[in-house]
Amino acid sequence: MPDPNELLETAIAEARAGLAEGGVPIGAALFREDGTLLGKGHNRRVQNDDPSAHAETEAFRAAGRQADYRQTIMVTTLAPCWYCSGLIRQFGIGKAIVGESENFAGGSAWLAENGVEIIDLANPECVKLLGEFIATRPELWFEDIGKTSS
Repeated sequence: MPDPNELLETAIAEARAGLAEGGVPIGAALFREDGTLLGKGHNRRVQNDDPSAHAETEAFRAAGRQADYRQTIMVTTLAPCWYCSGLIRQFGIGKAIVGESENFAGGSAWLAENGVEIIDLANPECVKLLGEFIATRPELWFEDIGKTSS
């Protein structure tokens, strides 16, 4: 498997792009197990006025149809919320690399209990990026996934 920290760089770049657009700084990418990038995206719920435009769903949509998701890796800067955790389970994505779960725990434990390999990198840049966003734009954060505890 490729270095998880290197894969995370793609998601971090997406999170930065989302922030630059005035949105929530969460990024994601879907890779094949060999490290081939299939799709990437960032949270666009503000930009698109679409509450379902989470980073993981944007990366998933950008990847297009795959014959088998078991050999794919979802990489995301933040632990996936319940909506995105459901996407991972629904399509049988075998592994999730999480940049951080300090600001939001999401559904990582549930995914692990259901056979998804979770690698939580506790990446300081991811923690800082979202932590600063929550501190400066709480109305955007608490409008959506911030309302749920985990």
